Amino acid sequence: MAYNFQLFIQKAEKTATHIREDISTLRTGRASAQILDIVEVEAYGTRMKINELANVSVPDPTLIVISPWDKSVLSALEKAISISPLNLHPIVDGSIIRISVPALTEERRKEMVKLLHQKIETGRVMLRNVRSDSRKDIEHMKDEVGVSEDNIKSDLEQLDLEVKKYMDLIERIDQEKEKELMKV
Repeated sequence: MAYNFQLFIQKAEKTATHIREDISTLRTGRASAQILDIVEVEAYGTRMKINELANVSVPDPTLIVISPWDKSVLSALEKAISISPLNLHPIVDGSIIRISVPALTEERRKEMVKLLHQKIETGRVMLRNVRSDSRKDIEHMKDEVGVSEDNIKSDLEQLDLEVKKYMDLIERIDQEKEKELMKV
């Protein structure tokens, strides 16, 4: 009886998705609606994401426009963006908020790359933890009837191949984002 790798693949895919979502918030000097995903707004007595309160559009590479569905949350949106760690400066223009996204300096790009590498390393650790759990599950199969040492060895080798595939994917994600961050 061989180990079912479906659970490992699901967890590894979830890890890769988490990494992509986590690094999508890194500013690249180009306007992107995703950079606002980390901002939480105090509205209606709870904390909400901007995209739950407003339409976010990017009409050009240096501008983000936020159109709240309820105009009463306009000041809360502005405040939340202002105090966020994104270093963005929202401007209220009637019933919308405009955010000019300045180009990143070389120093700021390098800081972003360092932050990217930290996030990627966190993702690698998550994948290693998934591997460790799967490895334990495979090794616990020793006690089951009909499972030989060859089966376990084969499953462990297959696990290593799957882990390598996802580590390579994480590396590609890292390289693509770094290239995007350093692009002037």
